Amino acid sequence: MSTTSTGSSSRRSPRPAPSPVPHRADDVRRTLEALGVVPAKRWGQSFLLDPFVADAEAALAGVVPGQPIVEIGGGLGVLTEALLRRGLGPVTVVERDPRLARFLARTFGDRIELRVADATSATLPRAEAVVGNLPYSVGTPILRRLLEARTPRVVVLLQREVAERLAAEPGSKQYGRLAIGARLYGTPELFRIVPPESFWPRPEVESRLLVHSARPGPLPVPSVAEFERAVRVLFSSRRKQLGNLLPRLAGARSNADRLAAAAGWPADWRTRRPETLPPEAFFALASARASGP
Repeated sequence: MSTTSTGSSSRRSPRPAPSPVPHRADDVRRTLEALGVVPAKRWGQSFLLDPFVADAEAALAGVVPGQPIVEIGGGLGVLTEALLRRGLGPVTVVERDPRLARFLARTFGDRIELRVADATSATLPRAEAVVGNLPYSVGTPILRRLLEARTPRVVVLLQREVAERLAAEPGSKQYGRLAIGARLYGTPELFRIVPPESFWPRPEVESRLLVHSARPGPLPVPSVAEFERAVRVLFSSRRKQLGNLLPRLAGARSNADRLAAAAGWPADWRTRRPETLPPEAFFALASARASGP
């Protein structure tokens, strides 16, 4: 049910007509002006216009009606509309701006549950899938929270560069700590590129849809904090070879040799750079460090 109340008067006023979801730039601008909302530049906030992109997100959610789904950042409802059009739900929409939340309440009524909260810090409800068009400046922290919560499926629209770094393969220029961290929790996949003209205000960069499916069972490392520390140290100097980097973790070259052997690293690991090793090599290293002397 919506969190909005109609009051306790016995003689009820006629319900206001539902607010239409705007899909054109002029309509989005006028609607925001009427609500007194100015897109926040410090968040990189833009509003999706293209209903076909929203429908693609809804389709990628991979849930069936009856399974709970959470939308982060309802905005003016273009994605909410797509979810409901497919009959998905129950749908909980998390929106931090009370003015936008009131718009969503008028538009969708009791077809959604509405929570006025900041997704960067608030406790989010459990769901089979979480979807959202994330502001550029807070997209990565929100996604990290969702992965750490072991959300079964996450469908997000992110800045293209960030999405491609998250899903990068070993050996590529984009591959690094973000990609390895994402694979710790599951499998990221890239989908369609979304051009700047699909938003208002128009951003300066492209966006891209990313889907992350959670890893079944336990994580492959005994300590996430120690794993992240190891990856941070090894990627601190991308031009250096692992023969110079691993001793920083092991404390001595002889210890580094034993650690690499225990992790099952290839024989030529000393002359390799960190970005040439797959995520599994770093998982194995974290486990070897935890079980070593």
